[in-house]
Amino acid sequence: MRKSVAGGIDRHVWLVAAVVAMGSVMSILAVTIVNVALEQLSVQLHSPLNDIQWVATGYLLGMGAVIPLSAWAAKRVGTKRMYLISLGFFVAASLLCAFAWSAPSLIAFRVLQGVAGGLTLPLGQMMLATAAGPQRIGRVMSVIGVPMVLGPMIGPIVGGLLIEHLNWHWIFVINVPFGIAALVAGWRLLPASAPEPAGRLDVRGLVLLCTGVPLLIYGLSRTASAGGFASASVLVPAIAGVLLVAAFAIHAVRASEPLLDIGLLRNRGFAAAGAATFAAGAALYGAMLLLPLYFQTVRGEDALHAGLLLIPQGVGAALSMGVAGRLADRIGGGRVAVAGLAIMALATIPLAGVTADTSYWLIGAVLVVRGFGTGASIMPLMAAAFATLRTEDVAHATPQLNVLQRVGGSIGTAILTVVLTNALAGDGSRTPEAAAAAFGHAYWWAAAVTAFAVLPALYLAHVERRERGRRAALHAVDREILPAGREPLGADREPIAA
Repeated sequence: MRKSVAGGIDRHVWLVAAVVAMGSVMSILAVTIVNVALEQLSVQLHSPLNDIQWVATGYLLGMGAVIPLSAWAAKRVGTKRMYLISLGFFVAASLLCAFAWSAPSLIAFRVLQGVAGGLTLPLGQMMLATAAGPQRIGRVMSVIGVPMVLGPMIGPIVGGLLIEHLNWHWIFVINVPFGIAALVAGWRLLPASAPEPAGRLDVRGLVLLCTGVPLLIYGLSRTASAGGFASASVLVPAIAGVLLVAAFAIHAVRASEPLLDIGLLRNRGFAAAGAATFAAGAALYGAMLLLPLYFQTVRGEDALHAGLLLIPQGVGAALSMGVAGRLADRIGGGRVAVAGLAIMALATIPLAGVTADTSYWLIGAVLVVRGFGTGASIMPLMAAAFATLRTEDVAHATPQLNVLQRVGGSIGTAILTVVLTNALAGDGSRTPEAAAAAFGHAYWWAAAVTAFAVLPALYLAHVERRERGRRAALHAVDREILPAGREPLGADREPIAA
């Protein structure tokens, strides 16, 4: 009999959560750890900055291309086996990046690394959601929320330390020992999962979606260097990406075995979770672009110190995650996410008033509160989404939520980049005070995007509350009619399409 800890959650579930978190840390850290190395890469690889930035963008494109394939691959190969394969691929790609001899070779290897990282995260979430079950998903998902929320903040700090004391090769080499440890732990501790009938691979859907999503991300990532949305280098790939994704949606509705079951969006609770995840991704990743730039351009800090000044936001997120997970299991992830997003929005408003000499202590205090809201919103949203679904739907729901968060983050980053660039282009670059005002203007937009995410989260909380009530009623009925010693089935029955 498996040992239960922490309020009835089996020990093996926590082990699964720990192993999945190990793999997720590497995948997410890899997104931002290179940002502080771009200048050194540009010099040492003899490549201009507008070319070397593809080291960062290429990883995102690789992730965006492969995430939709994760549901089919999990069934075809087995979730555990596919997860371990992707981890091994990530370690190998990291070594290739470390020994890259030119900018083109490094960019190519980063795309391969992104492909592996893009599979690792949703596959880990699938195993975690299946192991936890709908009644315990909040606390368990809070574990994987640690790398998801803290990774983008810690990445620049780790990268800055490695660049300052070693060299750029080590930002990739560091993945090797952690990756090997995650592989060994995964092999020994993750639950076995046999391959299932996956049907024929939806090649048409694969081509449409795995081309459309990277094109959209690529177009949006060009916003800063192209000077805004109106540039052809932004509009052409972005519009092409939207059209391809729309074509996939039409195809998926008609196909008997689509790459992703977008019919899940008929479940209004899941649709609301998707909308809230999209908006929360835009708020989180978009706003994280602003403060490091403020510290560097207005306050004159170097990359490492700018990263260190973001630590209070990570501290706030770490403080809230455990509490948010327990509350999500008790009252529902939707309600917790509403509170978390509201805190994020309110804590963003003081940042709109930053000046060229605002106290770092004041900014740090605000960041602790904003981080608290972030930790209380991102994973509870996903936990609430899973709580409205059947177990067999998790494989299709996970990549959809991940794609929505990535695209939302890209759009949020693009929007705030344009807002900031336009504000600086006025008179924001003439004095530090004017530059600080430009950042404040961009933070008003960030607050508005965060507040917008509250609306679908409110509806999700309503749907989840009804679903939890229905499951509790079924649970009570089963206890009355089942013989002694039998477990009630109510918690596992199919949820309503609210």
